[in-house]
Amino acid sequence: MTTTVYGIRNCDTVKKARAWLDAHGIAYAFHDYKVAGVDRGKLERWVDLLGWETLLNRAGTTFRKLPENDKAAIDRDRAIAIMLAYPSAIRRPVVESGGALLVGFTPDTYIMLAPGGD
Repeated sequence: MTTTVYGIRNCDTVKKARAWLDAHGIAYAFHDYKVAGVDRGKLERWVDLLGWETLLNRAGTTFRKLPENDKAAIDRDRAIAIMLAYPSAIRRPVVESGGALLVGFTPDTYIMLAPGGD
């Protein structure tokens, strides 16, 4: 099973998630979307699976600093445009592993990624 962690290297939550994966011996690839960007097709698939409301970090600094008219009347397409233009506005980390797609970090959720996890 291939596991990929998407996020920003300096994000504290991403650091916690990566430390947890390392401590549990789970190999993963890391994609820093602040450096490498995020693929539109992948982002659209995530939105279709989880909803833009789950992926767009409206509580974060990046989103709060946007002009008011960019934040008004957000729908799927506008949320995707914001996340493509400002990858820091994507809630993180996003983890793809097998058929699982996780957003954020909680050890209770990540246990499913460990060998023998449910």
